[in-house]
Amino acid sequence: MLAKIKSFSISGLEANPIEIEVDINPGLPSISIVGLPDQATKESKDRVKSAIKNSGFKYPDTRVTINLAPADIPKSGPNFDLGISLGILAATSQINPNTLEDFVFIGELSLDGSLRAVKGTLVIAMALAKNKVKNLILPQENAKEAAIVKGIQVYPVSNLKEVVNFLSEPQTLKPFKVNAQEIFSNNLNYSLDFSEVKGQLIAKRALEVAVSGNHNILFIGPPGAGKTMLAKRIPTICPDLTLEEALETTKIHSVMGLTDGLISTRPFRSPHHTASDIAIVGGGSAPAPGEISLAHHGILFLDELPEFHRDVLEVLRQPLEDGFVRVARANKSVTFPSQFMLVAAMNPCPCGYYTDSKKPCHCTPQKIQKYMGKISGPLLDRIDIHLEVPAIKYKELTTTKEEESSEKIKSRVKNARKIQKERLKNTNIFSNAQMNTKLIKKYCLLNKETQELLRLAMEELNFSARAYDKILKVGRTIADLANSETILPEHISEAIQYRTLDRQLWS
Repeated sequence: MLAKIKSFSISGLEANPIEIEVDINPGLPSISIVGLPDQATKESKDRVKSAIKNSGFKYPDTRVTINLAPADIPKSGPNFDLGISLGILAATSQINPNTLEDFVFIGELSLDGSLRAVKGTLVIAMALAKNKVKNLILPQENAKEAAIVKGIQVYPVSNLKEVVNFLSEPQTLKPFKVNAQEIFSNNLNYSLDFSEVKGQLIAKRALEVAVSGNHNILFIGPPGAGKTMLAKRIPTICPDLTLEEALETTKIHSVMGLTDGLISTRPFRSPHHTASDIAIVGGGSAPAPGEISLAHHGILFLDELPEFHRDVLEVLRQPLEDGFVRVARANKSVTFPSQFMLVAAMNPCPCGYYTDSKKPCHCTPQKIQKYMGKISGPLLDRIDIHLEVPAIKYKELTTTKEEESSEKIKSRVKNARKIQKERLKNTNIFSNAQMNTKLIKKYCLLNKETQELLRLAMEELNFSARAYDKILKVGRTIADLANSETILPEHISEAIQYRTLDRQLWS
């Protein structure tokens, strides 16, 4: 007897509908799975056999053939365990095959018949919303994530026996409901705050400017100056995620199995400097998102920047420019979104104390030059702000003065973003950092006095041509923070301060 069950497989950030065909034929007891299954999918036959027996059902002592159609799409993971087991039960007339027609089944089976969570349920739920069949049966742990999507019915179950009982008596289980907007608003909280950071007023101001214009930023300073502490608090001053952005971000994390619900705060990813280029950008035999995609709509923090391998840093250039990364393999090409704000931190030299007035530096000029040379010019081209962060003084560290909270900084950032959104509403960009040469000429006009100041800076401080556009874009953001339509000399002066590396301090 032949039985057919609907399911889905994950490929990149897309879900493909899969039909599980189970055929029972006379012959020696065996089970084979065809349709380009990977190792995890092939091993389903052993899990399914034990799960069926341990759930009190009969496993056939004949030949079982399972086809995952269409056969030309690679299948990966244990998503099909539940569908395969139900197909075997239907093909052996232990359940009514007609009850399976209106449902999609996903879930990994334990040997005792209980269901384990699987990856990518949000992606599957989004695909299901466009499908004719709108009913999804899945493990309980995945229900909160899948139920975010409107227009589908989600039925969470805990084991195989519960699924069979539900199919025979549908009234025993009700659809799982969540209010995505309510969850989204309730989860907007952070455990960190800028009020906890003592001193470092210039660094805080630079971060405010960076977040306001979505500018990439690099901190340079000795160990213990507070670079990491500042970076970790950046999400607290970022504009809140919209529901659409939250769904897009959650979708990426869902594919990696890193969430059990809606992500409502901006991601903050901080990979170790030993991470490979595939871990950062994404890839593998079955292409999966990397750190830059997991940081989509959030922050990617690279601490000890020169310690990252050169090839890892170089692969960041294209995603920083385009906002997405395309991973190409022999049989497929997958595109992952990667619109993130890059925040990097580094020491000024290998020992870390080149710019520290209190501690002596033991590095030779050659060592310092080699250390700084690990960061290429093309990568620096994509970093708008690089700022020196000095060691904090004892007086600042012990002060009882109340520091400005993240909420106050965030209110100014939101106002600046609102101005940019209005200015750039007829374009495909949303921040000053994304402006191209044409938009810079249109929206970064300078009066005579400001032009003269920038000319002097270019000549006296030996700024490169690449620094010119960066100064104009950062100046535009500073003007937006000041609610000024015109970029004034004080705005350009502040932007010039944020070009530490262009002033050749380490030459």
